[in-house]
Amino acid sequence: MTFTLATWNINSVRLREGLVARLLREEAPDVLCLQECKSPVDKIPTEQFRALGYNWMIARGQKGYNGVAILSRLPLTDAGSVDFADLGHARHVAARLENGVTVNCVYVPAGGDIPDREQNEKFGQKLDFLTQMRDSFRAEKPVKSILVGDLNIAPREDDVWNHKALLKIVSHTPVEVDQLNETREAGGWVDVTRANIPDGKLYSWWSYRAADWDAADKGRRLDHVWASADIAASGQGSRVLRDARGWEQPSDHAPVFATFDL
Repeated sequence: MTFTLATWNINSVRLREGLVARLLREEAPDVLCLQECKSPVDKIPTEQFRALGYNWMIARGQKGYNGVAILSRLPLTDAGSVDFADLGHARHVAARLENGVTVNCVYVPAGGDIPDREQNEKFGQKLDFLTQMRDSFRAEKPVKSILVGDLNIAPREDDVWNHKALLKIVSHTPVEVDQLNETREAGGWVDVTRANIPDGKLYSWWSYRAADWDAADKGRRLDHVWASADIAASGQGSRVLRDARGWEQPSDHAPVFATFDL
């Protein structure tokens, strides 16, 4: 079974329903994982998605904030969710495909602006979220699993536009990078995107603050596709749909794709 999966921080699924539909229509991933849906589950606009063949949705939502959803044209069953760090946030949901693969859609807290948990509660929440993810993977190693989402950390030097300039900026600080790498290693996860695209600058997020985001190109790779070690070799064809960042009223994130042959 070959299927293509995409992950996208949509920054309000109701506001950007048309962009989601455009992606489904033009790119036709079999599975689309969305983060920052900013909607209760019953308010997610599924009618247009169903009309395009995406008849399955597994989601967790809340009004105005957070929210994760997995849309699929392949049958899905709900595989649960975890409230990492006990924040009461809708930041994780899992679904299982008929071939037995579990897809985890994750939205890690952004962490605020100050990279110090004593001065900034949100930064502490981010680290605690990752710590609980790490510990859960140590307790039970993932098998036949994919984890995707906005992990809000750009781990490699070539995952940001300027490594030295961003060392004290939340999303690329050494403490966050170490925490993310520990989390990935604890589960034996493989960074499929970088396994497929091992070299060169690669971004999935560009700030709204840039007058011309494309020309400035001050990006970060915050959105990730991981696979458990037993299936990672089947991941191929990774890409970032950079053009989507330039669509009308876009999210500040671009979708990230990978294809799996399982």
